Amino acid sequence: MHKKNTELGFSTRAIHHGYHPEEHQGALVPPIYLSSTFTFPTAEYGARCFAGEEPGYVYTRIGNPSLSLLEARMADLENGEAGVAFASGMGAVAATFWTFLRPGDEIIVARTLYGCTFALLHHGLAEFGVRVRHIDLADLDQLRAAIGPTTRMVYCETPANPSMQLVDIAGAAAIVRGYPNALLAVDNTYCTPYLQRPLDLGADLVVHSATKYLSGHGDITAGVVVTRQDLAQRLRLQGLKDLTGAVLSPQDAFLLLRGIKTLALRMDRHCSNALAVAQYLERHPLVQWVAYPGLPSFVQYELATRQMKQPGGMIAFELKGGLATGTRFMNALGLFSRAVSLGDTESLAQHPASMTHSGYTPEERAAHGIAEGLVRLSIGLEDCADLLADLAQALDACAAPAISSPPLEAALS
Repeated sequence: MHKKNTELGFSTRAIHHGYHPEEHQGALVPPIYLSSTFTFPTAEYGARCFAGEEPGYVYTRIGNPSLSLLEARMADLENGEAGVAFASGMGAVAATFWTFLRPGDEIIVARTLYGCTFALLHHGLAEFGVRVRHIDLADLDQLRAAIGPTTRMVYCETPANPSMQLVDIAGAAAIVRGYPNALLAVDNTYCTPYLQRPLDLGADLVVHSATKYLSGHGDITAGVVVTRQDLAQRLRLQGLKDLTGAVLSPQDAFLLLRGIKTLALRMDRHCSNALAVAQYLERHPLVQWVAYPGLPSFVQYELATRQMKQPGGMIAFELKGGLATGTRFMNALGLFSRAVSLGDTESLAQHPASMTHSGYTPEERAAHGIAEGLVRLSIGLEDCADLLADLAQALDACAAPAISSPPLEAALS
């Protein structure tokens, strides 16, 4: 495929970008380069590689042909200049923070974040002299009031894990641009570049836990950051090579490339299933509230329709009766697996307060909008009727006798 990418669709680029079989002995599938180190034809060539004057490979911790193809393909899909691959999503997050933040700097972050990101900020960076400041980034006036000359980064997830709160990326970017020493970093794990492209909206860096939808099969851990060339070079030579060493293996890069080929197809199914599930839950008398960007009742529905191609495959909801009812519901599920992570072919259910966000204290969970009875669903690729039936029987199992689930036929129509 030698056409300009502007002429090609998303799925075509996800399958073909950056790889030409004729350059690899005609192999249709990219080979895996399982080599930790690379030889040099001459000492002079090696010296140029180490000096950054030659684009050759030196050591897999710095670069590898399998990783380079993944990085180039992800950069293309996010409309960025360069990508850097990592061994996990937290490797990508940690490298981003350690590369661009120093003691005395300030990072402004959203009120709700993935639990391990929260822990890294407060048990890592804060102890090394970085000021961590939480605000409600859904309110851009709060960002305008908070940002200042020591701010070096504004970091958010949109949608946020697990609250589903959105951030107006274009609006936040316009504010951050007024501070030339500050960067806007967006975790795009929930959406992937198929549903949302933060760089197009003005962000400086896009972070992914590629373990999730990008891989899509729950069989690897990986992370990716996409940004402009100069920032990617700093991430590679500082955050990856020196500060974290969180290097993705060539084998996992191969599996991730394979997963990305079907990303668009999978995301379409995740989204259609999730919308039907969210609509069903919203009508159920045992459900207190549902947070899903595809529901007109979602408080940021207008922003979701403007910023996201589709509303995604993640749902947060709370059951009446709090933690006890939520526990009964979780234990009654049959088809849904009780597991952390998300974006797999299988549908998953988890309880953030005791699982992914257990690193928060109860007081922190309350302050950051994580209810004790909150349930998070990652909607998979199963037949929608089967998912709805499983939810109905689980809800019936923890409901009072006078409460019954709404008919499934209406949810499937």
